[in-house]
Amino acid sequence: MTVPSGRRERKKAATRQKIADTALRLFLDRGYDAVGLRDVAAEADVAVTTIFAHFAAKEALVFEQDDTFEHRLTRAVTDRPPHEPLIPALRRELHAMVRHCTADGAAPTWRMIDQSPALRDYEESMKRRHAQALATAIAADLGLPPATTACRTIARFVIDAHSLARQAADPEAAVDEIFEMIEAAWAATGLSRSDLGRAAAGQR
Repeated sequence: MTVPSGRRERKKAATRQKIADTALRLFLDRGYDAVGLRDVAAEADVAVTTIFAHFAAKEALVFEQDDTFEHRLTRAVTDRPPHEPLIPALRRELHAMVRHCTADGAAPTWRMIDQSPALRDYEESMKRRHAQALATAIAADLGLPPATTACRTIARFVIDAHSLARQAADPEAAVDEIFEMIEAAWAATGLSRSDLGRAAAGQR
């Protein structure tokens, strides 16, 4: 009998989440470097090959929301209401993301990341990829080439805002403070006029 594709996808997602949850629990209990993929596979009752079917590397087990993070950022650009300017849309999304990553129980995971050179390196490569995806989305929204320097710069500022805010004593206030500077930088590029023009056209 053919299994409906929706059911297959749900089973895949459940297996992926089980692996990620198991790995994070083991990493926090024993230390990231002390746990191997065989340990994770045995605890999650899957084969090591199954882990690699869902995650490209051991580090990816810690950042299992990686793709979701990237998609949320790009959708904040592409799916925002026609009347909403770019920077406020990104600020709103960053607020939601920072609330998620600073929620109760998240601190031990971030401490583990900060203490592991391998995880910090992986996070940096992830941030570069997210910045590139966001820059491409911003440029496409304004009808500009993907390599436009202003779009790449603003995208990097936004990605860094997430890291800076999550480390702040008051993450919500930090997002607002950082985005005041991003707003000023965006206005200085002159591209904000095109962005505002798009918003004005959406209100008509």
